[in-house]
Amino acid sequence: MTKNQNHTPMMQQYLRIKAEHPEYLLFYRMGDFYELFFDDAHKAAELLDITLTARGNSGGAPIPMAGVPYHAADNYLSRLIRMGESVAICEQIGDPATSKGPVERKVVRVLTPGTLTEEALLDSRNENLLVAVSQQHERFGLAAAEISSGRFFVSELDTMVELQAELARLQPAEVLVNDNDLDQFQFFSKRLRPLPEWHFDKKAARRRLCEHFNTTDLKGFGCDDLELAISAAGCLVNYAKQTHRTALPHLRKLTVEYTRDSIRLDPQSRRNLELEQNLAGGQDNTLLSVLDKTATPMGARLLRRWLMRPIRDQRILTQRQQAIQQFIDLQSYTTCHDLMRHLGDIERILSRMALRSARPRDFMHLRQMLILLPELHQLLQLMQCRHLKQLDRELGTFSELLTLLQQAIIEEPPVLIRDGGVIAAGYDPDLDRLRDLHSNASGFLDQLEQQERARTGVSSLKVGYNKVHGYYIELSRARDIDVPMEYVRRQTLKNAERYITPELKTFEEQVLSANEKALALEKALYDGLFDKLAPELTALTHSAAALAELDVLANLAERAETLDYVAPEFTNDAGIAIEAGRHPVVEVCHDSPFCANDLSLTEKQPMLIITGPNMGGKSTYMRQTALIVLMAHMGSFVPADRAVIGLVDQVFTRIGASDDLASGRSTFMVEMNEAANILNNATCHSLVLMDEIGRGTSTFDGLALAWSCAEKLIRDIGAYTLFATHYFEMTQLPELFDKARNVHLDAIEHGDKIVFLHQLKEGAANQSYGLQVAQLAGVPTDVIVAARQKLMQLEQSRYQHEDIQNLPQPDLFVSHEKSELEKRFEQLNPDELSPKQALDLLYELSLLSKRTQVL
Repeated sequence: MTKNQNHTPMMQQYLRIKAEHPEYLLFYRMGDFYELFFDDAHKAAELLDITLTARGNSGGAPIPMAGVPYHAADNYLSRLIRMGESVAICEQIGDPATSKGPVERKVVRVLTPGTLTEEALLDSRNENLLVAVSQQHERFGLAAAEISSGRFFVSELDTMVELQAELARLQPAEVLVNDNDLDQFQFFSKRLRPLPEWHFDKKAARRRLCEHFNTTDLKGFGCDDLELAISAAGCLVNYAKQTHRTALPHLRKLTVEYTRDSIRLDPQSRRNLELEQNLAGGQDNTLLSVLDKTATPMGARLLRRWLMRPIRDQRILTQRQQAIQQFIDLQSYTTCHDLMRHLGDIERILSRMALRSARPRDFMHLRQMLILLPELHQLLQLMQCRHLKQLDRELGTFSELLTLLQQAIIEEPPVLIRDGGVIAAGYDPDLDRLRDLHSNASGFLDQLEQQERARTGVSSLKVGYNKVHGYYIELSRARDIDVPMEYVRRQTLKNAERYITPELKTFEEQVLSANEKALALEKALYDGLFDKLAPELTALTHSAAALAELDVLANLAERAETLDYVAPEFTNDAGIAIEAGRHPVVEVCHDSPFCANDLSLTEKQPMLIITGPNMGGKSTYMRQTALIVLMAHMGSFVPADRAVIGLVDQVFTRIGASDDLASGRSTFMVEMNEAANILNNATCHSLVLMDEIGRGTSTFDGLALAWSCAEKLIRDIGAYTLFATHYFEMTQLPELFDKARNVHLDAIEHGDKIVFLHQLKEGAANQSYGLQVAQLAGVPTDVIVAARQKLMQLEQSRYQHEDIQNLPQPDLFVSHEKSELEKRFEQLNPDELSPKQALDLLYELSLLSKRTQVL
């Protein structure tokens, strides 16, 4: 698409602007429509299901065109953004009345998935993050900002695994990457925005940030020596300013997040634990869906951040617990939420005010917040909790600002300032005078009509107005009338003549001029409100943050009271002890009473080998342990009678698996990758859930791999481990290692049927009840009968050559003489093992298991 002199001047203007924004859909304003042309028109017509038409010609062919109404553009823009598209908004900025040729136009805003601030385009209860990633060798710098609320933070990460985990946590709407590194980020392909390398230049990035924050260096933000993080942050700020075509004054603060400050979860663990998304991809029956009863959108977003980044700072967690307990003791959480339900999304409203893009109803919502503040202060006066008193102070008081907004904005303003009617009467005398002139026009016209009827003696004379001809005096043509000399004919109708007089002309000019002047003055007064608000924005931002936290704490208090949760206890000693723990999601999703179970993991005995039937509750028991630990570290109460949580740094899960067809990985390969990740990264403070490891391959290989993994976790790592298995040979581990203990989920047979008790008991299960579960699943009876017969044959012949119980323990499990494999293993540093090295070792161990006749 090139500039063509044969095009009309307007189309030449379009082609020039489009050439400056080739990667975006260009919404080109023409009157009451945004129009798209050429390839953009074809794409928009397909994506939005709108009509494709044509306008003019190019190269002898019609120019494709599609358009959407200006007043309904938000709906279409929202759909395009959800599809991952970006749009350049080109507005008319010139005056059509004075323009020679096409009215002047320019791109005033570029909408991309990660830079949105417009209320209609955002999901109010979810963050909309823009992320930039810089890379040097194997290390990464990450910067993230929610442009719609002003939150801005950075971190540095040591491996691609850590980066993937962080991106899985943040779920960014858009990721800025160096186009030289694009191949490494294909796992995020739908949200990538590749940029030239110079965007990540470290010196330029540091300069941009110092200019943005108006500082000489970045020491005050604690990131002056984080070169990769600064590189990413500078790129992000530059990109956001380019898309908004303005400064970003609401990005006032840059914080540093360290991975060591939170409990780390890899993407698989987040998925397996169904924190915010269930395994089917929906949001029902997740931990977030159970916990989130917040009253405000900003509270909902904060709750999600607490859940997705559980912290390890016990001081902060204790403060949150105390605040929750205070809300429960005074039964004040309901009152708090009843007040907050009237609030708008103050965080995002303040950002739009800083960007001077706020709409009239944003001012109305801010005014409503300021009206509610005294009631919230009164509620918090009753609190003795130090943290709640601190939040009370951060709420602040804004009496002068409230008075301003009450005087300036009408009670229920329109959506847009475009047509006026926003500024309240009495706020500005000049505006009132201009409005009075317009509103009193009818009185003047009535008076003029009576005056002219008396003067002409024509009782049917009328004084009226229309948009085309303006004000007029109408006289009927049905009778002979002596028309006064000063009457000037303006319009001839079939049965009447319309005239204008000098007096009426003067009045018309005053009224029409008053309308234009009133609208211009009202827009100026509206813009002036942004200036008057600017000094208060920082304090208002702190107030909004305090409101969000109060919302979350009141919400967690309600959840704790309603669902019978208790405050967990923290200790610096190793171990996790839970009395009568429950799964927070399962217990609310089922009508039948939940069977609570205890858990005890200590430094001396950190592993439980869990056996029991399918559907017996093993996975539920394992997951509830992880969820209780995570809830404790977000500051929430937990579903248990008592919980004591020691130091935890990471949570790993190896639960379930399926083929990764896109990457060409089988179920077994997925399983082994997850196992390798655990074995390479877990520490003695990690919580590890391993369910049915080794089931993706043959029995011999599977058992050998399961045993080897368990042995490494016990002997070398010492992590808190829940190890569920159907390999009954695994129950021999506690005989060889004191750090392991057998437990099982109980079930009983009743005739040919099975009853799951879901009760945890000491010792190993005596059978797996696989056939009974198959029968429950509806497997045909003849298949079940045949399976029973085959099972009897297998059990009779299993040890026909020799009894495994009488075999000497092989070198794989109890080392009498060092094998070559063991010597190699001892020479390796487990912390330096790559996933491939770990898998190679596991495979060799499985081969050795066959040679030593483990089975």
